[in-house]
Formats: sequence, C-alpha cells, structure tokens
Amino acid sequence: MADTMKTLTSYVSGRLRALEQLPEHPQKAALANLRRGVGAAPGEMPELWGFFLEELPPEMESRDGAPTRGEWAVYLALTLYALHQQGRAPRQEGENMQKEGETLGRAVRRLVKPGEAPEDSSVLRRFNALATAGSMAERAHHLRGIVQLLRAQGVPLDYVQLAADLYLLQSPAAAPRVRLHWGQDFYGAPKTDEKTAE
Repeated sequence: MADTMKTLTSYVSGRLRALEQLPEHPQKAALANLRRGVGAAPGEMPELWGFFLEELPPEMESRDGAPTRGEWAVYLALTLYALHQQGRAPRQEGENMQKEGETLGRAVRRLVKPGEAPEDSSVLRRFNALATAGSMAERAHHLRGIVQLLRAQGVPLDYVQLAADLYLLQSPAAAPRVRLHWGQDFYGAPKTDEKTAE
C-alpha cells in the first residue's frame, strides 16, 4: 500500500507541476478543459484522457473498463484543482490554490465564520455529507460544492493529499482512518500562517 500511495502522490504532483509550468494561454486552456470534466466520471470525456491518463502508472489503469481507485483519485484531484484555480494564475504569488499541507479538514475549517462554533457551521453539514457519501460520484458532488466555497474564499488545498485521501476512502479498511484525519484536522486548533500572525 505504501508503494501505491507514493506512486499516486508522485503522479498527481507531477501533473500539477506540468499544469503550473505551461505558458499562460495553454495553461488557461488546459484548466478550462479539466473544469469541463467536473461532475463526470473518469474516462467519460475523451478530451481529458491525455491529461489524466498520460503516463499513468500501469498498476492504476483499469483492466475491465470500470475506473480504478487510482483513476478516480487522480481524476477528481485534477478536475477539482482546475475548478478551484478558475480565475487565478498558478504562478503568481498567493494565486496557486495547490498548497502542500493544507489538508481538507484544515481548509474546510477556514470556511467557518469568525465567532461561529464549528458544529453550528453550515460547512460542517457539507463536510459530513462528503465523509459519509457511499460512492465516488456522490463524493465528487459534495467535493465540488466544498471546492467552490474554498475558491470563493481564496482558501488553498493540498490536492496531492486529497488524491491520497480519495484513493484510501475507496477502501472499506482505510476509509475510517481518512475520516478520522479529516475530523482531527477540522476540530484541531486552526493553523495560521506565521507570517501573517507576526
């Protein structure tokens, strides 16, 4: 499992770097193309095959035509990143919505309004719906709503970690650990940027 996770996170990280390094106009086109895939299943849109399947490690490829756990995780991470990045330039300071270490629980916690109890927040209901969703299509639906909120508030997210979480969430044995980490990150003390705290 550790090797699979390393392979998955390395692949997603490489795909995100490739997007970030594209010249401005091809980058905008690639992000717009990926955004069209939000809400679809992996493989449904041929125009996205190249970007999310190119150089996909063979162990993650489907053998029976049904998307694998790896294909779902990569596809959702990349298309949701494109949605989150809409209207922003990834290479500009503070504009890249991919931020290492900004886990889903921490990012969602940043959406709780100042002075509001986390358990009273409407975002917690959305987060709970995501955590208890029974299928990848349902998870994709709930994640889309959360990412739209993150985009509106300019809150970044670690999409490499999200891909790992989505991969593990598809395993009945590993899913409880993912949910626990999300809860720990949501209810833990909010982490502030030390530079802005000074």
